[in-house]
Amino acid sequence: MANTNGNGEIQVKKYTAKDFASDQDVRWCPGCGDYSILAQVQRILPDLDVPKEKHVFVSGIGCSSRFPYYMDAFGIHGIHGRAPAIASGVKSANPDLTVWVATGDGDALSIGGNHFIHALRRNIGLKIMMFNNRIYGLTKGQYSPTSELGKKSKSTPFGTIDYPFNPVQLALGAEGTFVARCLDRDPKHLQQTLLRAARHEGTSFIEIYQNCNVFNDGAFLTFTEKDTKPDNVLYLEHGKPLLFGKENEKGIRLNVFTPEIVNVKEGKWSINDILVYDETSFDLAVLLATFSDRVGFPTPIGVFFNVQRKSYEQMMTEQIESVTKKRGKGDLDKLLKSGNTWVVSAN
Repeated sequence: MANTNGNGEIQVKKYTAKDFASDQDVRWCPGCGDYSILAQVQRILPDLDVPKEKHVFVSGIGCSSRFPYYMDAFGIHGIHGRAPAIASGVKSANPDLTVWVATGDGDALSIGGNHFIHALRRNIGLKIMMFNNRIYGLTKGQYSPTSELGKKSKSTPFGTIDYPFNPVQLALGAEGTFVARCLDRDPKHLQQTLLRAARHEGTSFIEIYQNCNVFNDGAFLTFTEKDTKPDNVLYLEHGKPLLFGKENEKGIRLNVFTPEIVNVKEGKWSINDILVYDETSFDLAVLLATFSDRVGFPTPIGVFFNVQRKSYEQMMTEQIESVTKKRGKGDLDKLLKSGNTWVVSAN
């Protein structure tokens, strides 16, 4: 934030994470993954050099939706599923603001599914963080749109018969321009991805695997534990081969159009046979997004897709300026009263 001293010299204040922490007591359950997400967001905001008053945090309903209370910035606690719609209005009216959306898998993909996909389709400049714990936590443990098939919950005591959404696939299908997945228990990687998302022009979407230690504890344990993580997590790095395993001995290659896992240390295959990741390739992103549903394949973590396309607010501003230049300033009252109008009498 820039200020001037008595001599008229510009002084830039450097924020710290504490500057973005509100005075509210954080009321998530002890051990909830939301604490980690909150901490990483507060840690990366100083690096953006954006004044506090230029940040807005919007949420819907759910445990994740308490997020705006804990940020010392502008915020809106909206209604169920409507956070992307509210945030779209904020960004359209104030394109210079940095607008964040904190939502959950139930909030975003159930009642809010329509708003979610259209925000991505429009490529409006929102930073959408979806806390995915594969359960409804706030309402005490019902299955959610991302709960696995057969999930036993309070609302499905015999197991859910719904096929779950794959949020990354859904975001890619809606033509999101920045699509990523992170883990709440990998803070360094989460910070790096949040920074990239914050600097992206257009819609940024990050699915964050978040542990609900009360109603769905251990849902992502194989991705976070030291003994199981290497064989079950595939970190995506642009320009680098797709390797995983305790010694990076496993790799992904394409057998014509079909991905397969090979061992680069057994002699038959070398690192030159391994697929090199390109985060600008839509086809590759879609293929990798299916891995979390493929038996025996590692779950990709990182940036799946990242391309630049004009944002909604950019095109909106350009259109307004173009029309104003040609026709002058509009008259809203005149527009509303043009054409066929009726006066409804009180009598």
